[in-house]
Amino acid sequence: MTISMDAAAELYRQAMREGVRRFSLLYLAQAGLLVLAGLLSIVSPIFSAEAVIGAIGWLLVASGILQGVGLISARHTPYVWLQLISAVLALLIGFLILRNPGQSLVTFGLLLVVFFMIEGVSKVVWALTIRPIIGWLWVLLSGVLGVILSIILIINLETAAPWLIALFVGLQLIAIGAAIGYLAWSIRQVTEQSKPIG
Repeated sequence: MTISMDAAAELYRQAMREGVRRFSLLYLAQAGLLVLAGLLSIVSPIFSAEAVIGAIGWLLVASGILQGVGLISARHTPYVWLQLISAVLALLIGFLILRNPGQSLVTFGLLLVVFFMIEGVSKVVWALTIRPIIGWLWVLLSGVLGVILSIILIINLETAAPWLIALFVGLQLIAIGAAIGYLAWSIRQVTEQSKPIG
């Protein structure tokens, strides 16, 4: 039995809605922790450059773990591998940074360019795939922000200061967290409103 592309897309969106609804508390916790990690990254430049780099390494590791845990609900959906690549990349780059926090700022910046670009592209693809689920646009915007930040960073790689890199990491983590949180909260609210009373 074959189905049309529109019917397959609708089945995918329905599975995605159900997965987000079922694990909405996990998504909301992930979103809150990502926003908190982003805020910590933004305020970290008050410390030394090496402390900032170490903090960013830990925040990327935490981000990768949180995104990986969030993928539990989406493990049977198409394109989950894009999100998985993003989570693994965050872990890998975080561990590389923690292993040698004294590496040059250019090397550190290049690692983050790769992270921002992959994270951004994966969120754009995911958003376009789940469209028109409530909150898809915010996921799309968080992906576009990641791509823009990677372009800005690659252009200014030679002169990028640690505080600018920390700011970019913070903005990206906050954008991802806010988008995931809004998506989970909206689907949870729609589900609560559609439950029969009685």
